[in-house]
Amino acid sequence: MLCALGAAVCFGAATVLQAMAARTASAQGGGGGEAGVLLRALWQWRYLAGLGLDGLGFVLQVVALRSLPIYAVSAALASSLAVTAVVAARLLRVRLSRAEWGAVAVVCAGLAMLGLASGTEGDEEGSDALKFAMLGVALAVLGVGLAGGRLPERGRGLVLGLAAGFGFGVVEVSVRLIDSVSPGQLLSNPATYALLLGGGAAFLALTSALQRGSVTVATAALVIGETVGPALVGVVWLGDRTREGLAWLAVLGFLVSVAGALALARFGEAPPPQDPGISPGASRRPGEGRRP
Repeated sequence: MLCALGAAVCFGAATVLQAMAARTASAQGGGGGEAGVLLRALWQWRYLAGLGLDGLGFVLQVVALRSLPIYAVSAALASSLAVTAVVAARLLRVRLSRAEWGAVAVVCAGLAMLGLASGTEGDEEGSDALKFAMLGVALAVLGVGLAGGRLPERGRGLVLGLAAGFGFGVVEVSVRLIDSVSPGQLLSNPATYALLLGGGAAFLALTSALQRGSVTVATAALVIGETVGPALVGVVWLGDRTREGLAWLAVLGFLVSVAGALALARFGEAPPPQDPGISPGASRRPGEGRRP
């Protein structure tokens, strides 16, 4: 559980650091559009530190998924929004309301319940059908991401956010479906391609969602997509279980932590800084700060 929480801390802090770097790069001017802002941001230590935290978070996520049920890891990763909120309050001088501080506490309480109730990861091996199903979902997410600009404006953020959540969910499940890291086994395992394609497609869908729809709606849909689906796959097909007699506590903890994360959905894109030295128009660039 410590690895899952560590991954959430890394992802949440990376979001704020990359947002700060992107705003500074945007305020500096120089043209070049999105590509120019990204290139200028890459020269800043905050952006590079954020990328490093994303990489470390992904490693911790993989380690956690190899020893914990998927439902526990996915709920912990959703709590990265709570980390983003707390770090944003410190570094970006964002004022959190009492309700938002309450939501942070709710997330922590839900994770504590999950930690007490979670058993070990399931001992069932994923079938070939499940591996190909994950690859199919990844392809579907890619299709939705590529078609993002052509989706109806109403509901676009919801659809793209859910697609991104499913894509990140594919990554979580695929990690469990990879039994060997030998080159031959990796290349012949459909789950390997599902993991790579799912992560890339999810990033594409999330970027499109933040560019073309409501950040809050997209982030809320993302949380639902990357928690509920993978958790069900883990329980139904991979044998994830809870400690004896504590299934009710695990379900309650999962629901509580996800509900708290949804209440903090606006932090899926870090709020604008209050520093008067930074231009109000220098907002965070869509799609930055999420895990690979």
